[in-house]
Amino acid sequence: MLLDENGVVIEGEGEGYLVFSKPWPGIMRTLFADHSRYESVYFSKFKGYYCTGDGARRDEDGFLWVTGRIDDMLNVSGHLMSTAEVEGVLTEEPRVSEAAVVSKPHPVKGESLYCFVILVEGAKFDADLVAALKKLVRNRIGAFAAPDVIQYAPGLPKTRSGKIMRRILRKIALGDENIGDTSTLADPSVIVELFKNRP
Repeated sequence: MLLDENGVVIEGEGEGYLVFSKPWPGIMRTLFADHSRYESVYFSKFKGYYCTGDGARRDEDGFLWVTGRIDDMLNVSGHLMSTAEVEGVLTEEPRVSEAAVVSKPHPVKGESLYCFVILVEGAKFDADLVAALKKLVRNRIGAFAAPDVIQYAPGLPKTRSGKIMRRILRKIALGDENIGDTSTLADPSVIVELFKNRP
């Protein structure tokens, strides 16, 4: 089933937290030598529900679609959305080859969208592109999802296996140069460029 941020069951179409109210055969019952962590990770967010750690969307036909990890979810003005959803819309723009989205604290909305975009060869990053991307997100997802910041990125901080290190992108969005361990990055030099390109 799906729950919203307040633990209310979402009926019909919608997007929220994927949870289970009843156990199933084979459910993990504990973490070795750390049962309290098992309870806090899987059962503390919503009392009486097993929280999978995934976000999901129910479509008009009642099918559930896993949208991504909750830690890759954004809560903007009370609307829960996945970073993958916004990234998918940004890459619909022909000039954008790749995108990454993180949240940044916002005094009114709770969280705002901070987007990093890599352009296709020969494309130009300018105010027209930023306006086009914001309009595209507004039209495809809704006005609440319009990014507050879109930053040009020559590359993204990725591990050697290709996973984007969103923790580092969040630090860049905040302007916090204390980024911690970067030993698993494929190309640590991209971090310097991303800090230089902050708007």
